Amino acid sequence: MQHVKTDKAPAAIGPYSQATVAGGFLFSAGQIGLDPATGQMVDGDITTQTERVMQNLQAVLDSAGLSWTDVVKTTVYLHDMAHFPLVNEIYARWIGDARPARSTVQVTALPRGGLVEIDLVAAAGS
Repeated sequence: MQHVKTDKAPAAIGPYSQATVAGGFLFSAGQIGLDPATGQMVDGDITTQTERVMQNLQAVLDSAGLSWTDVVKTTVYLHDMAHFPLVNEIYARWIGDARPARSTVQVTALPRGGLVEIDLVAAAGS
């Protein structure tokens, strides 16, 4: 098992890794709208937070030498399902032509008062 770590995504705020590679897959921790430079939630609405989440996930993928075309599954956690259209639009722009399987669920609360959290699984070879 290999742990992925990059300073271009927020440091873990608990006893976990940004991502772990095992069995030919990368499993990311959930990313929320934390600014990696400050460790604080970005100011702004669902659009600002979603952009930061996608930047954080991109940094984790980059650190592992992977891209969105390697992603096989994502899970999107929303504090308010009414935000789905905006999140979906931003998500689609970031993933391009990649079409990983995806689940989207509404949750009561997210860490640090976040409005969105996304995690992913990517094929990482062996």
